This record gives sequence, structure tokens and C-alpha cells, in this order.
Amino acid sequence: MLNIHWIDIVIVIVSVLFTLGAGFYFASRQKSSDQYFSGSKTIPAWAIGISIFATLISSVTFLAYPAAAYKANWILLVQGLMVPIVLVCVIWIIVPLFRKVIRLSTYEYFERRFGVFARMYSSIAFILTHFSKMGTVLYLVSLALATLTGLDVTTYILMLSTVIILLTLLGGMEAVIWMDVIQGFLLIGGGLLCVGILLFNYEGGAGNMLSEAVSMKKIDFGPYDFNFTKLTFWVLVINGAFYALQKYGTDQTIVQRYLAAKNDKDAKKAAYIGVFASVPVWALFMLIGSLIFVFYNSGGAILPDGINADQAFTYFIGTELPVGAVGLVLAALIAAAVSSLDSDMNCLAAIGVEDFYQRFKPNCSDRDRLVVGRLLVLFSGIAMSAVALLYASWSGEGVLGVVFELYAIFSAGIVGIFLLGLFSRRANKQGLYVGLAVCIVFTAYAVLTTTKIAGTLIIDLGQYNFPHHKYMLGVYSHLIVLVVGYFASFLFKSEKADDNLTFYGYLKQKN
Repeated sequence: MLNIHWIDIVIVIVSVLFTLGAGFYFASRQKSSDQYFSGSKTIPAWAIGISIFATLISSVTFLAYPAAAYKANWILLVQGLMVPIVLVCVIWIIVPLFRKVIRLSTYEYFERRFGVFARMYSSIAFILTHFSKMGTVLYLVSLALATLTGLDVTTYILMLSTVIILLTLLGGMEAVIWMDVIQGFLLIGGGLLCVGILLFNYEGGAGNMLSEAVSMKKIDFGPYDFNFTKLTFWVLVINGAFYALQKYGTDQTIVQRYLAAKNDKDAKKAAYIGVFASVPVWALFMLIGSLIFVFYNSGGAILPDGINADQAFTYFIGTELPVGAVGLVLAALIAAAVSSLDSDMNCLAAIGVEDFYQRFKPNCSDRDRLVVGRLLVLFSGIAMSAVALLYASWSGEGVLGVVFELYAIFSAGIVGIFLLGLFSRRANKQGLYVGLAVCIVFTAYAVLTTTKIAGTLIIDLGQYNFPHHKYMLGVYSHLIVLVVGYFASFLFKSEKADDNLTFYGYLKQKN
């Protein structure tokens, strides 16, 4: 336990109160469901771009990236480095497609291309994966704050979830985006402050500290061997390409930002701002982890017994930062959680209204949509808190981690569906369903033959266990849907897809 100064506590409290104030300020402007979910398409591109950045940079980045670099090197950054490469190749078609084809839900495109089941499958996948992520983010930030202040983790979970629920419940997407702008800059400032203190308080000087980090192989992306059985540079390159497609092509939290822009040009600009701001910040927090390793392993300061790599950054914040700086960094940490979780909650509500409520009540009024949307925000916030409390009761370990891995059985192949619909006019829903069935069976096999409970595999098939690193599981699942779905489509008669739902329709318009 590291007790922080009252000045730092005041800084954090002011930051939280300001966040709540923004929710109340924007509450009076939420007169329709369109305003609540997309800000009535009046928000400038630069603000949406910073919001995308803040959504991508969560407390997991703030805490897990330094821990990853401390324990190993920068290899996990390779996934992030693939995002701008893929984005440049596909954003010019994704943005106009979604802005033309869908009203609010990303998965409306899946239905128009492959029928209702494809939409329900992808919607439920989004809901499951984001609930698990939200609980993880809330637990991690609460654990860090509890470590620094001595208060119980449960207290922070309840306090933070209350703030985030109120902000999202009252202010809608407009409040989410504008608070993300402020919190994004706060996050950058917190990271830069930590790097500055690490570099310029080092006895040997900033240059020597960076040189030691390189010589200790803490600033490195290896191993570089072409081997899929362990975590290598090439595994992250391939996985990163599919991660970028999934995040920018099928994730409601990002696609909803495209819809909030005034026009296609602004939506593309926002996407570029978001990703090109994210990569340097991911690198910044990797650098923090490398520098902290040097700080505690070069003959100077020493981590006390009981403090592991995951806690090193939190310990550094509590013991090495001056009064005031600790409060600013903690405010940035909270901002990272808020900016990620408020986006998730608003988007989950949008999915619930658009994909489920309106389907079962097609004649609902706009006021009904707004009321149900707010109720779903409240429900998602409570569910997020429940998942975080389960983490706290099990110390973040055990059965819950296995359960979240099993979600892959139901959520696999989303990028495969998207690519199949976008680049093949011949692919049909019957072929897709065959691809999804094969994908689910494969994913179940891979997860069950690689996941251990109490040190024992759930299913042990010996030499027939899934042989590759789990990061490749997502890659294979998408490829299975794409390849099997394409060739299985030839077994069923159907008309070719509407060109406007494919890449080819866009080409015709350009010509």
C-alpha cells in the first residue's frame, strides 16, 4: 500500500467531478435517439479522431503495456504498428460503404449482405467480447488505485462505475466524444510526465538510460524467427493485420464514430487522426516499461519483495513522482478508463436498440428508442461492475479467465464474414453458415486443447492438440469463414449480391 498526498487526491476528485459535470451539461441536449447515439452528425473531424484515439487507449494500455515491456520487450507493439498499414489500404472503401448502407448498427451491413443470422451472430459476439473487456479495464484501474491509496478495490469499482454510468447515461455520444478529447490529452500528458521524470532524473543521463534499455533488449521486437508455435514478430504481424480489420471494419465503437462525422471526408480524416495518434502513445507506454526496468535493474533503485512486473509502474508512480504529479498521472489513468468504457457502453446500447429492440418492436417511437437506449446503458454499466467485482473476488485469476477465452468459440470469424461480403458477389448466406459452423467447431477444438484449469488441459489430444500460439487462433478462424464460406457458396443457388454492398459497387461509382 502506498498512501498518496492529499493534494493528489484533490486533483483526482476535481478531474472526476469535471467528468460528471460534462454529463450533466450535455444531458439537456439529448432530445432524440439520433443525438444520443451519433451526436446529430455535427461534431468536427478532429474531435472524433481524438475520441477514436482515446477509445483505443484504455487503462489496459496505461498499465499492461509498461508491464509487457518490463517483462519482455516491445513485441506486443507490433500488432499496433500494423493498424495504420491496414487502415491506409481499406479506409477509403469502408467509410463510404457504412455511411451509405447502415443507419446505426455496424451489423446491419451483415444482415443486408447475408441475412438476419449473420447480424445476430456478429452482434452477440460484439456484446460478449466487450463485456469481458469492460470488466477487465474497470478491475485493472481499480486495483491500481487501491494499491496506491489503501482503499478497497471494491470501493473503486463502485465509485468509477457510478461516474462512467452517469456520464454516458446523461450525455450520450456527444458527451462521450468531447470528454474523450479532454481525457485523450490528459492521457498523453500523464505518459510524457512519467517518461520525462524517468529520463532526466537518471544519474547517468537520458542518453545512457536509453542505451541501457537497448543493450538489455528492452527496446526490441524479437524473436524474429518464422515460428507460429510461440509469440514471435511474425505472429504479431499477421494477428495485427486481422486486428486492424476487425477494429476498423467491424467494431461498433469505431464505426459509430464514422457515422457521427459530417461527411465521408471528415469520417476518413477522423479515422486517420485516431490511429496515427494511437501508435505513438502505445510506443510511449512501452518506453515507460523499458525505462522502469532499467531504473530498477541498473544498480540504483530496487523493487521490494512482493512487487512483480505488473505492479512495477504503479509502485514507481507512488514512490518516485513528486506531489501533484502523482495526482495528474492518476487522473490520466482514470481518464483512460472513462474514455474507453463510456464508448463501449454507448455502443452496446446502440446495438441493443438497433439490432434487438427495434426488431421486436418495429413501430417504436424515437422517444422509445431513447428511453430504451438509456436503460441499456444503465444495464451494461451494472453488468460491467459485476464482472469487475468477480475479478476482485477471485483476485483476477482462475475460472473467469477461462470463461473469457471460451467466448472465442462464439465470436470467431467476424473479419471473415466482413471480407467475404465485401469482396465476393458470389458468396451467399448458406455458404457463410457452413463457414461459421466449421469455424465454431475449429475454435472450440483449439481453445479446449490449449486451455488449462489447475494445470491440466481441458481436453488433451496429445500430438493432435492445437499446435500454434493462441494469437493465431483468431487469424485461422477468420480465414476459415472466408475460405470455407466462399467455396461452400457454390453448393447453393442464389443471385449475386447487390453491387452497392460490395467493393465492386464502389469501383463502379468511382469510374
